[in-house]
Amino acid sequence: MTPEQRHRILALTPLERLNEGWLKLGIKATHRCVRGPETGMVMVRGRIGGTGNAFNLGEMTLTRVSVVLDENVPDGGDIGHGWVAGRSREHAELIALIDACAHKAHWARRIDAELIEPLTQALADERAERSQLAAATRVDFFTMVRGE
Repeated sequence: MTPEQRHRILALTPLERLNEGWLKLGIKATHRCVRGPETGMVMVRGRIGGTGNAFNLGEMTLTRVSVVLDENVPDGGDIGHGWVAGRSREHAELIALIDACAHKAHWARRIDAELIEPLTQALADERAERSQLAAATRVDFFTMVRGE
């Protein structure tokens, strides 16, 4: 799994579920923040119909943080980064910690298999459920031809 895919899943997962999954994984890694957590604004770009010219849609709140694994972690010193929409400093810091740990090959395999895969499946299940709910309320409009 690529770091970008991992970051996407971690950012979309609610903090409580992410915390539970991380604790179940049992990876004990101490860290310290080297940047942030900082909350700021980012510009969101959009396109009409997905294919038109890009335009500035507006701004959204984003929180970011960078952490480094402490030297007491075997081969410590890896840096991880976390970004999340909104103001959740804890969520961004946990994402950064997971990212730093994923730089270790032996932890990356466990993180992907035991944390990211179940979270990916949970997000897919929730999306399918929302789609079914929306489909159940769908209204088909049609035009009747009046016979005169």
